[in-house]
Amino acid sequence: MAISKDLYPSQEDLVYEEEILRNPFSLKLWWRYLISKADSPFKKRFVIYERALKALPGSYKLWYAYLRERLEIVRNLPVTHLQYDSLNNTFERGLVTMHKMPRIWVMYLQTLTAQRLVTRTRRTFDRALCALPVTQHERIWEPYLVFVGQEGVPIETSLRVYRRYLMYDPSHIEEFIEFLVKSSRWQEAAERLASVLNDDQFYSIKGKTKHKLWMELCELLVHHANEISGLNVDAIIRGGIRKFTDEVGMLWTSLADYYIRKNLLEKARDVYEEGMMKVVTVRDFSVIFDVYSRFEESTVAKKMEMMSSSDEEDEAEEENDEEEDVRLNFSLSVKELQRKILNGFWLNDDNDVDLRLARLEELMNRRPALANSVLLRQNPHNVEQWHRRVKIFEGDAAKQILTYTEAVRTVDPMKALGKPHTLWVAFAKLYEDHKDLVNTRVILDKAVQVNYKTVDHLASVWCEWAEMELRHKNFNGALELMRRATAVPTVEVRRRIAADANEPVQMKLHRSLRLWSFYVDLEESLGTLESTRAVYEKILDLRIATPQIILNYAFLLEENKYFEDAFKVYERGVKIFKYPHVKDIWVTYLTKFVKRYGKAKLERARELFEHAVSMAPSDSVRTLYLQYAKLEEDYGLAKRAMKVYEEATKKVPEGQRLEMYEIYISRAAEIFGVPRTREIYEQAIESGLPHKDVKIMCIKFAELERSLGEIDRSRAVYKYASQYADPRSDPDFWNKWHEFEVQHGNEDTYREMLRIKRSVSASYSQTHFILPENMMQKDKIDVEEAKDELKKAGLPEDEMAALERQLMAPMSTTVTSKDGGGRRVGFVSAGVISQSGENAGKPVTGNGEDIELPDESDEDESDGEDKVEIAQKEVPAAVFGGLARKREEDGKEAEEDGAGKTLGALERIKRQKLAQ
Repeated sequence: MAISKDLYPSQEDLVYEEEILRNPFSLKLWWRYLISKADSPFKKRFVIYERALKALPGSYKLWYAYLRERLEIVRNLPVTHLQYDSLNNTFERGLVTMHKMPRIWVMYLQTLTAQRLVTRTRRTFDRALCALPVTQHERIWEPYLVFVGQEGVPIETSLRVYRRYLMYDPSHIEEFIEFLVKSSRWQEAAERLASVLNDDQFYSIKGKTKHKLWMELCELLVHHANEISGLNVDAIIRGGIRKFTDEVGMLWTSLADYYIRKNLLEKARDVYEEGMMKVVTVRDFSVIFDVYSRFEESTVAKKMEMMSSSDEEDEAEEENDEEEDVRLNFSLSVKELQRKILNGFWLNDDNDVDLRLARLEELMNRRPALANSVLLRQNPHNVEQWHRRVKIFEGDAAKQILTYTEAVRTVDPMKALGKPHTLWVAFAKLYEDHKDLVNTRVILDKAVQVNYKTVDHLASVWCEWAEMELRHKNFNGALELMRRATAVPTVEVRRRIAADANEPVQMKLHRSLRLWSFYVDLEESLGTLESTRAVYEKILDLRIATPQIILNYAFLLEENKYFEDAFKVYERGVKIFKYPHVKDIWVTYLTKFVKRYGKAKLERARELFEHAVSMAPSDSVRTLYLQYAKLEEDYGLAKRAMKVYEEATKKVPEGQRLEMYEIYISRAAEIFGVPRTREIYEQAIESGLPHKDVKIMCIKFAELERSLGEIDRSRAVYKYASQYADPRSDPDFWNKWHEFEVQHGNEDTYREMLRIKRSVSASYSQTHFILPENMMQKDKIDVEEAKDELKKAGLPEDEMAALERQLMAPMSTTVTSKDGGGRRVGFVSAGVISQSGENAGKPVTGNGEDIELPDESDEDESDGEDKVEIAQKEVPAAVFGGLARKREEDGKEAEEDGAGKTLGALERIKRQKLAQ
């Protein structure tokens, strides 16, 4: 065969050829030659590779580069191309010397896998595993598994390869199981998965938990129940139920589904029933019940469908068959003969649709009871759930009795959630409703012997028993029960119980207040006074009485006219209890005592009140002081009443002191007259009340002085109170003072009020504001506008005097009368500004403290000026209180003295004080 001239060495190749001729076994020379021919056609490079490999057959570098280039050539060619055969031959020639090189094997194996040469590829994989050491088998197994997982590879071949691989690396058994499931090899997959779960040292390389693997096994066993044999599926799933409590419902349904697929329907029903009776969570119960109900519905539907189809077949056969003796028809099979002979016989009737419907209906009716059973399995000592279970069986007395019996046997009173005694009471009530009093008493007698957690539960049972006897008119029996329940245990019984070191509640029953209260009510209704008093005395001796017991005992004695005994009970009560519990006893005791004796035992009542207020804390003393003062007002002395009020104002809490002073003042004004209240007002203001209460007191005091005509005293009170009233937060006080000055003051007093107001505002804000001159508008700015400007300005404090001088002019020239008069309306001149005459409107010298009233000469000279008439008003009689009754006598004495004119109220009061 002639060689193409293109494959001959060129002029540039002569250098490399000469060097190779000198040293043909140098890899470096051959490699340089190949690099220089990198852009040459592959055929020329192919010749060089073949010459180099012939000289150096053991060079991995040459073989690897040669094979890579040949792979690149066939990459885009179909696998049926002849180049693939040449490539495979090249790999075989290379593996003669490169059989220990795993990379060459991997390249060859991947090429064969792509060509889908199954047998050749399998054998080549086996040759590679035999040629390479075990440490490098991992590099071969990876493509080997990919190869056997391809379509077209026989399943048996793949299984054998996977089994060999598991001998090499057992940790990849999960991949084998997945392959088995994918290949529908259910039996071996289940066996392998079961072996994995039985291996305690197994570790999943895919991160699957035991729970996950167990659920996969259950799903595999259930869904392919007919294909898998040799495994105890029931035991496997029940083991999962015991081990994995969070999937109990699903596992029970899986077990039932397994039997359904096995066509063991009755066994599946047993599994459903067992599951519903053993689960302890409502979620699991709901899962099982829903699946169970769907199963029953599906069986009913399937049976109805089968019955309809069989009826059609029977009708068709009856039409076709003639009347003949089937026993003589030898052509029929045994099955057909049996069907024809037994047709219509009731034992051979397959129509059980009614039975299946009844079973489904019964299941639905049992749902509440089954759900309640689940809750009781969670906590068998839940009393409320037992009551609900009884209500489920309402109308069925037998089941209710069985439920109550099970409940009282199951519930431990020490662990009960709720009140366990209510089970016994309801149990007895069930017998009572059915008119069985004998069994009712038997149940209650057993109930009182139970060792409950608290005494109150046992006392409730005794009370219910007594109420049952009362409902059936057995009054003596009820009283006897209460005597039996309240009996004090003997010393011998106490000693025996103390030796056991476990004292039951029955030993504490005689100290149950609830039981004694019920006993007292029964004695009051059915017994005598002496028996009732005896019960009350026992309660007091046991020291379990409450304030209400004391009050009830005293009321009982009062109703039967034993007043002194009732008061003795009150005395015992106030000695037993402390505040605040004794407050009601004291109030009732004092009220009853005053109502009973009134003025007859005044000193004793006073002692009681003194003792009561001395024992009472400040927050409870107000009511007692008011009762004490009422006693003195009604039966004692008014002065002592005032002393009581005064003492009360000092003892009550600070929050009640203002109210107490108001009561004190109102009572003093009613008894001794309004002037007597001045001292009280002064005392209240100086007593250390809170500032807001002092302010309120000052306002009332000022109104009092104003009503009495004491304008200066009222103004002084306003001045004193102004230090507690911030003009910005308390405008009401300043409005009242403003109204007062408008009605009763003059310009000087009004200016003084404004000055005080500014100084108080400055003291509260700690900043003084004055009005700048450029903001003054003469003849237009009044006092209120000036106050607003003061708040907006920010000038220093030393300009206060300048502001006052600037305000003098507008204040003296504002509102005047239309006829030219210069007198200000609403003000009385204090001598600063002349109101009439020639010097009208001019400042004059005068005493600012004196208020000058116009005399007759002034009125004559001012012709056009209106006359100011001062109306005189008689002082009300309420001002003088009790003194008003002596007013007529004082008038007669004045006439006898020849006074010649009526004395004023103030003069009469002074004379009465001098006379005393």
